[in-house]
Amino acid sequence: MAYFIRRLAAAVPVLIGITFIAFALSVASPGDPAVELLSMNGFSQPTEEQIAVKREEMGLNDPLLAQYGHWLSKALQGDLGTSYMTKESVSGELLRRLPATLSLSLLAVLFAVLLGVPSGMLMAIRRNRLFDHIGRALALILVSIPGFWLAIMLIALWSEKLQLLPTSGYGTWKHLLMPAVVLASGTGAILMRLTRAALLEELNKDYMLTARAKGLRESFIVLRHALRNACIPLLTVIGSYFGAIVGGSVIVEVIFAVPGIGRFAMDGIFRRDYPVIQGYVVFTGLIYVLFNLATDLCYGLAHPQIRLGGKLR
Repeated sequence: MAYFIRRLAAAVPVLIGITFIAFALSVASPGDPAVELLSMNGFSQPTEEQIAVKREEMGLNDPLLAQYGHWLSKALQGDLGTSYMTKESVSGELLRRLPATLSLSLLAVLFAVLLGVPSGMLMAIRRNRLFDHIGRALALILVSIPGFWLAIMLIALWSEKLQLLPTSGYGTWKHLLMPAVVLASGTGAILMRLTRAALLEELNKDYMLTARAKGLRESFIVLRHALRNACIPLLTVIGSYFGAIVGGSVIVEVIFAVPGIGRFAMDGIFRRDYPVIQGYVVFTGLIYVLFNLATDLCYGLAHPQIRLGGKLR
C-alpha cells in the first residue's frame, strides 16, 4: 500500500504538467477561438463587436493564469468543455468513443504479445540457428515498415483482392483485425528482440547451470525460471505500449474509419476545435499514467525478488 501511495503521489505532478501542456497548446495555436466558434455558428465574417462579445463570454480576456485555473478546476470535475463541432460535452464524446479504441488496443496488445514473446523464446532457445536468423530478419522488417503503408497493403490484399475483411468501419471483430495487426506489428517485433535478449542473458547465468545439473527439462527451466526473471523489461514495454496505443492510434483509426478517440481528435485538429484537442491530450495522458502505474504494481507480482521486507522497492 505504501508503494502504491508513493507511486500515486509521483503521478500527480505529471498529470498537472499534462493539463498545463494541454492548455498551452490551445493558447499557442494559431487563430482565435472566438472567431472559430462564431464561424461554426454561421457567422462567416464576424464583426469586431461580435468577436469582442464572444471573447468576453469565453473568458479569453482574462489573464492566462486565471484562464488556466478556471479550466483546470472544471477539468478536475470531469468537465473538459464543449466541442465546437458537435455542441456536446467533450468528456461525454471521449467516453462514448473510448470502447472502440480500447477494443482495438486490447486486440493489438494481444497480437503483439502472441507474436513477440513465443517467437523471442524460440529464437533464444535456437540461438544462431535458422529460426533465429529468420526471426531477427522478420523483426527488423516489421520495425522498419511504416504503419500507413502496411495498412494500405492489408486493405489491398484482404479487402480488395480476397474480399475477406471489411475495408473500414466498426461493429464486428472483423473490422478490428487489420487495424490491430498494423498497430501490433512494430511492437511485436520489439518484443521478439527484447524477449530473445532477456532470455539469453538469463540462460547464461550460473543458476541455469545448476538447474540443468539437477536434470530439469530445458522447457521447464525456460518457462519456470528464465522467463519469469526476464519478464520485467517485457512488462515495461507492454504496459507503456498499451498506455501509448490508446493515444497513438490516430492514423490507424483514420485509415480504417474506426470511430475512436483518435479519429475524434483528428477531426478536432482539422476544425481547430480547441476543447476537443485539450480534452484529448488530458484524457490520453491520464490513461497513459494509469497504465504505467498499473505496470509498476505488476512488477512485484511478477518478480517477488523486487520485494524487500515484504514491501516493494
